[in-house]
Amino acid sequence: MRPNFIIILTISSLMMFTNIFAGSKIVPIDGINYTINTTIMENLSRLNGKKVTITLDGGKMLAGRIKSVGNNLLHLEKIERKEFFDALIRIDKIQAIEAQFRQYQR
Repeated sequence: MRPNFIIILTISSLMMFTNIFAGSKIVPIDGINYTINTTIMENLSRLNGKKVTITLDGGKMLAGRIKSVGNNLLHLEKIERKEFFDALIRIDKIQAIEAQFRQYQR
C-alpha cells in the first residue's frame, strides 16, 4: 500500500467517526443511581430490570439483567454470552455492581 492511500483512509475513518457523534450529547439514564449510605441489596433493588455486571468474591464477573432481589439472593437473568441461562447469586458474595449510568443522545 502506498503511504498516501493510508493517510487518506485514516482521515476518512476519523471523519466518519466524528460524524457519528456530531450533535450527540451524553445524558444520564433515568432510574440508574447508587446510594452509598445503604446496602448492596438496596442498591440492587433500585436497579431492578436494568443490565448490570456483578463481581463476586474471587473476582468472577456475571453480566445480565436483575430480575428480582430477595433478602439473601439475587436473580440475574439473560446472562451475557449465556442468554438462555439465569443465575441465583448470594448477595453476601457480591463485591461490586457495575451499571451504565450515561448514554449518547442524538
